[in-house]
Amino acid sequence: MARAPVAVFFALELEAQALVRQLPRSGTIAPRISVWEGDGMVVAVSGVGKVGLKRASGAAKEQYDQANLPNYWRYARQYTLCDRYFTEVAGPSTPNHLMLIAAASPIIDNPHYRDPIKDQPPFDIPSLPAALAKAGLTWRNYGGYAHGYITDRFAKDAAAGKLPAVSWVYGPKGLSEHPVEPVKAGQKWTADQVDAVVKGGLWRNTVIFITWDDWGGWFDHVKPPLVEKWTDGTQFRYGSRVACLVLSPYAKAGHVSHVQHSHVSLVRFCESTFGLKALNARDRAADDMS
Repeated sequence: MARAPVAVFFALELEAQALVRQLPRSGTIAPRISVWEGDGMVVAVSGVGKVGLKRASGAAKEQYDQANLPNYWRYARQYTLCDRYFTEVAGPSTPNHLMLIAAASPIIDNPHYRDPIKDQPPFDIPSLPAALAKAGLTWRNYGGYAHGYITDRFAKDAAAGKLPAVSWVYGPKGLSEHPVEPVKAGQKWTADQVDAVVKGGLWRNTVIFITWDDWGGWFDHVKPPLVEKWTDGTQFRYGSRVACLVLSPYAKAGHVSHVQHSHVSLVRFCESTFGLKALNARDRAADDMS
């Protein structure tokens, strides 16, 4: 049997859903500027004006309750819920996904359309997967068709007790909770993956983080904290809050963490756990989720 995993990250696509730490931003240009509208919404802004979504006048404010999300609610009661977990930017998805594996988001300068199924040259920035491999640690990205590690394979590998040290798992189309996909079906799929880890005998050595790439337009009363002043004097802030559930035998039961976290905190967790060097200033300054 392969070594039991240490970390499993579920990154879902919710795109339509006490300690403030100054975190330096890596790189030289931010992918987007996140601006708080003061009405419970964060929009993304570029140099030519607002490009994010804005709530229509008179639109209803909607939320999901316990009856809609029984599995997530159960996880929050049994394990740890982070209620000050923010996305790195308001959107879109790609910068936040890159932050989850590299603590940075490189610039994509208006590239030509390419076939997404064919392999493309990778980004040349330092990343957590590369650092894990260099340290002799295993990892897999279970996301769609990428490099053969399709999402459906995760449950099979977990049930067989053959997960790598670190896994990134992305909900498949129809179950990723991306609008208009049903959130209730998505959380059922997530629970099935968690159950596979338990059935495979890996639970006692595993921590599972469940989070969402961005908030996607759901109302929130919490104003995202400022990050730092950029070189041109612009003040940046995080995107909106998203949930982060921490499932593990070592997680505090029924605990709500009020410490500020973001996607980069998960990168920092792995670095701290495996004794890896920080990739850049941003993850070096992040809380390590301990």
